[in-house]
Order: sequence, then C-alpha cells, then structure tokens
Amino acid sequence: MSTRKCKICGKNFYAKPSHIKNGWAKYCSQKCQYKGYQTGKLVKCDTCGKEIYRTQKELRCSKSKKFFCNRSCFAIWKNHYILFGENHPSWKNGQGSYRAIMMRANILPICCNCGIKDIRVLLTHHVDGDRKNNKIKNLKWLCRNCHYLIHNRKTI
Repeated sequence: MSTRKCKICGKNFYAKPSHIKNGWAKYCSQKCQYKGYQTGKLVKCDTCGKEIYRTQKELRCSKSKKFFCNRSCFAIWKNHYILFGENHPSWKNGQGSYRAIMMRANILPICCNCGIKDIRVLLTHHVDGDRKNNKIKNLKWLCRNCHYLIHNRKTI
C-alpha cells in the first residue's frame, strides 16, 4: 500500500496499488469523493441568507436567478415581492385595497349579517355594486358566506 493525498481535504491516506493504477485513489473517503463530483456552487437563499448548494443545471436554468433553501422561504419572498401592490394579479390602480380603507376608517371588522369577527373570513362588500365607489358609506364587512348569498340573490 502506498500513501496518497486527498484532492479535497488534503489528508494522507493509504491506497491499493491497483486502485492507483486504475486512477481511483483520489479521495480519502466517500464524503470527499461526493464533494469532488459536485460541479455546482454555494449560493445564498434570497430570503434568509442561508448558504445552499445548487447544481450547474439549476444555476443555468433559473430564469429569475433567485434561489431559496425551502418552500417556506420561497413563499415568504413571493408574498412580499410578487403578490404585493402593483405586482398582484388583482391590482387595479390601487382600487383593490378595500380592506385597508375599512381598517383606516376604524370600522370594526364584524360581519354585518351574522356577526362573525374572524378577519380571515371577512370581505369588503360594495353596497351599490360599483367597485370604484370606495366611499365609507358604500362599504361594509361581510363574511364569505353572507357575501356569496348577497351576490347570488339568496335571502338572508
């Protein structure tokens, strides 16, 4: 057996002469061998800054050149930068911010029909049906169920 130096960590290790002859004795362990086969590079997660490994193909095929360590970080980035303001698919020149208008007017978020107080299910309803008329008199809070019933001419 002869001594070789690992290409990755530089540690000296013993290798069989037949392995040296065949060109296999390059790495001291499977861990170093795995690192030696990697051709990608470390990039930082665009949300949390954690370093993550990406292959050459992932680096080449990314349209946005943004990388995330997990789906949670991607969702945080998407909700903050893509689905916010003018980038939101339902954006209509600032007219789609009915909830914010109601909150700024200090109108308590309670459904006018059934009294539900859970903000997650409350929507803003336009009394006259005109989405451009954002006067406080024209807006009221409705839960999703009551909102559906009003728009589909069901009696409440």
